Amino acid sequence: MRFLRQAALATLLASALPATIAVAQPAVREAPPPDGEFSSTELVESGHRFFGSVSRGLALTVEEAMRRWGAPDAYILGQEGAGAVVAGLRFGEGTLHTKRVGSRPIFWQGPSIGFDFGGDGARTMMLIYNLNRTGGLFRRFVGMDGSAYLVGGFGMTALVAGDTVVVPIRSGLGARLGVNVGYLKFTEQATWNPF
Repeated sequence: MRFLRQAALATLLASALPATIAVAQPAVREAPPPDGEFSSTELVESGHRFFGSVSRGLALTVEEAMRRWGAPDAYILGQEGAGAVVAGLRFGEGTLHTKRVGSRPIFWQGPSIGFDFGGDGARTMMLIYNLNRTGGLFRRFVGMDGSAYLVGGFGMTALVAGDTVVVPIRSGLGARLGVNVGYLKFTEQATWNPF
């Protein structure tokens, strides 16, 4: 009798619980970008090696850039310094990475003007979109930039020349406050002439 009560109770409990079947789900993978473009995974991994411990902010910033503009054709890793008292200057150097041509050194410089005060030094990753040929990068890219920080953090802007877009992602240290309009000019050799 006791056995029958236990069996009835077990049957009742089993029928009351929903049946669950564990099915292995395939891992969600990022769709590979078209040939010649970089995936967000490639960019974040490269940025982790370059930026170091500030990688969470980098990952969020790269994801936002890719949400807006898609997968880039090329990217630059480098460092730069900038300062401004109404008018400002920015100088940088780094390495341009492309899948089609490989890597090469690159330099940039440019003036700015606006309500802008302070100075900063930054490690920079620039995502480059619609770059049909490497030589198309050696011109002026115009944009607007805004900064408000005392110690540092990540910032992202967009600079445009024709249909090519350059998106600098900066992790800087310094004190900067303001909004400015300016341009960056990319060159194959270092120069002190920002114009």
